[in-house]
Parts: sequence; structure tokens; C-alpha cells
Amino acid sequence: MSFDSILNIVRQIVDIAIVWIMFYVILKNIKNNVKLSLLFKGILLIVILKLFADWLNLVTVGLLLEYVIMWGPLALIIIFQPEIRSILEQLGRTQLLGRHKTLTVDEREKLVYQIIQAIDYLRKAKIGGLIVLERDVSLQDYISKSINLYAELTPELLISIFFPNNPLHDGGVIIQGNKISCAGAVFPTSNSSKINKRLGTRHRAALGIAEETDAIAIVISEETGRISIAVKGELYYNLTIDDARILLIDELRPKVSEFEDSYEDEEDA
Repeated sequence: MSFDSILNIVRQIVDIAIVWIMFYVILKNIKNNVKLSLLFKGILLIVILKLFADWLNLVTVGLLLEYVIMWGPLALIIIFQPEIRSILEQLGRTQLLGRHKTLTVDEREKLVYQIIQAIDYLRKAKIGGLIVLERDVSLQDYISKSINLYAELTPELLISIFFPNNPLHDGGVIIQGNKISCAGAVFPTSNSSKINKRLGTRHRAALGIAEETDAIAIVISEETGRISIAVKGELYYNLTIDDARILLIDELRPKVSEFEDSYEDEEDA
């Protein structure tokens, strides 16, 4: 086999690998964005209907769907321009290695323990709070517009930030790794019809950031003291302390292979 043949094979492997990586990154970011995942499902449904119409020889339906497929991309760009811009920005903010992944098992357990201590105090005292944990998608855009702290995470500091009459208590806290990066952060509010109308701005902001990124958002209700967690575009309302702890541990654990996961579980034990 000549050198040119080997070079050509390597070139083809690299070409295919780059295409697969592109598909993986795009699909991963679509999965993390609720609006775009619904859009993707809609496109997939139209393609399936077109194949079904061709198979049954439904001429009129097939012709209409053909026009939809032909002009659909242009219509989607116009109609869903904000969502498309959002995913492009999200691609730009995605980090190869989120700071939570660099934490050891002990550091992750300590992080969860400290957060749980703080929210347990806040719920009992009925002090409202919004705590957001960054994962793979960078939250630097929100950090840059808030009050930078970059302080060691302690339950006492979290509690003091949300204490009534504190200038920062109305905004959210962003945690990167095991550090409090900022306070007073403002997040986009969700317009989802699934959220209870009785829930306030904090809950809508928590769901909003969970829809746009892969962050975990913890909310403590000022009126009821109830704990809610927004993650992956879903809001889990009225959780117990144990439910919140289990959910945080599970979501902060780096997603690894089954072999490595079982090995890590043995280490935890």
C-alpha cells in the first residue's frame, strides 16, 4: 500500500469523524434547548408524513408536504430566528470540560452538602432564593452582567446573600464548580404554558435558564418555603430535602461509560 493510499484513508476517516462530531454537538445542544427540540420533532414528523404519503401514493398530501419541505427552511429561519440564534450562541458558549466535571467525588459531595444546608435554612425561614449551577454550557454572559464574587462556597455565604434587605437577594447566584461566581444575576423568564400560573418570577427565571442551557436551577419559594429544581427544561416542584439532594448528586455526576460509572459507585461505597 502506497503512502498516498494511506493518506487518502486517513483523510476519509477524519472527514467522517468531523461530520459525526458536528452532528453530535448539534443534536446535544438541540436536546438541551426545549424550543429547538420541539422544532426538530416537528421537522422529523413532516419528513415521516412525506415518506408515508409517497408510500400510499397520496398525491395531494405529498405535493403539499413537498412544498413545505422546499420552502420550510426559509420559513423556519424567519419564524424561529431567535431560537436559531440561541442555539448558535449556546454552541459558542459550550465548554469542552465543565468545571463541575473537574471536581473529585469528595468535592461534589461537599458541594451538594453545603447547598442542601443553605436551602434547608432558607426554606425553614421562608427566605426566597435562586441558585444556578453551571454545567457544560457557559453562563459567562449572565455573570458579566451581575455582581462578581468568585468566593468560596459556604452555606453561611449563600444564606447571607438571600437574606431580606440585602441588595443582592432579588437576583440569582451562579455557582461554577465549587465557587460562587456572582450574585444578583438576572435570567430570561420562561413563557412555558406548563408552569403553574401561581408561581412567581424566580420559578419562571429558573425554568428559563434551564430551557436555554444545561444549568441546574434551584428555587426556594418566599411564600411557602417549598423547594423546586429546574433542569433540562423541566421544573420539579415541591421537592423534599432528600429529593433535592438525590437529584443534585445525580445531575452533577459526570456522564461516563457504564464501566467507569460502576467503578465510581464502588469508590463512593
